[in-house]
Amino acid sequence: MKGLNNWQCTMQDKGLRLTNNDQEHYFNYYWLRDNCPSSFDQQTQERIFDIAALDLPPVAQAVKINDNILQITWQDLHISQFTLDILLSWANSNQRPDPADLPRQHWLGDFYPCMARFSAEQVHTDSHAREAWAKAMIEEGVALITGMPDTDQSLPELAQLLGLIRPSVAGHVFEVRVEPNPVNLSFTSAALEMHTDTPAEEHAPGIQFLHCRANSVDGGDSLFLDGAAVATAMQEKYPADFALLTQHRVPFYYDHEQFDWRSHQKVIELDQHGAVSGVTVSQHMADWFDLPQHLLDDYYPAFVRFLRELRLPEYLCRFRLNAGECIVFDNHRIVHGRDAYASDAGHRHLRGCYIDRGELRSSYRTLVRKNAQL
Repeated sequence: MKGLNNWQCTMQDKGLRLTNNDQEHYFNYYWLRDNCPSSFDQQTQERIFDIAALDLPPVAQAVKINDNILQITWQDLHISQFTLDILLSWANSNQRPDPADLPRQHWLGDFYPCMARFSAEQVHTDSHAREAWAKAMIEEGVALITGMPDTDQSLPELAQLLGLIRPSVAGHVFEVRVEPNPVNLSFTSAALEMHTDTPAEEHAPGIQFLHCRANSVDGGDSLFLDGAAVATAMQEKYPADFALLTQHRVPFYYDHEQFDWRSHQKVIELDQHGAVSGVTVSQHMADWFDLPQHLLDDYYPAFVRFLRELRLPEYLCRFRLNAGECIVFDNHRIVHGRDAYASDAGHRHLRGCYIDRGELRSSYRTLVRKNAQL
């Protein structure tokens, strides 16, 4: 049957074939029946059709194309109608279009002056600024918020602009300052090696907020780098080592009197496109590697090489986080640390919390949609 733009539809045993002069696409009958517009509740957009309830596999009895609409009459006489535009969008991409599926923009050690910056007032009052902030977080993995009030509520109020606060082993919020009986090196004035947070949690939190409440000490500079940039470069320079770090999980732990967290994580994570989506690095929370000893003959040199790559000065951003600033970053991508500082003169206090990556992307999608309607 011929229709708009000379599309022709042919019924086959298990699906339909759409063709015109220079394109050809195939659509499975199960997929077509399952995604009939009538399969979804009009209010909630949730699927209400149960394809497993069909007595027989779905087969088209008749098809026609008219005014850019493909109409299928099934053998049980149910009728489905699809616009060709919607069908072809799936045929060409095989995925629902996602405004949050943005390419990562890798950065190097000279990135700090170029880091996305927004005032707390901007992101609270301007939805376009919030959208730009979320976009920077997805693309670059980090942004700086300035003008933060020195109050306990300013941090959770900021975080909740992008998502719900996700509690971790430290609770809903945590304080980074010198403690008399620390359970973590963060709560001392010692230097912190480059790491990602809470790798011992089975699903480590995705986005971290660190609000600087005070910083009058000598030393204590913040250290940041783009772990995705380092891992991607390693893939080009040392592909065999890169493959080992993406294929095998190693153990991490965080064990004290009141808790005992354990997990296995891949040091380098890949997304559905095969690109580096994240890294997990924390020497002070790494457990005894429990891979087979002969595998460790190759794995350990690869792991050590990656740690050394993370220390190359070309990747490292060093800067002072000042009172009233909040650094926000992707905990699965951005590797961070700290220089040691003198705790006997001055005061250094950061207040932190997390949200999940999915919250960030959800907020970005809704902001894009709402701002387009303004």
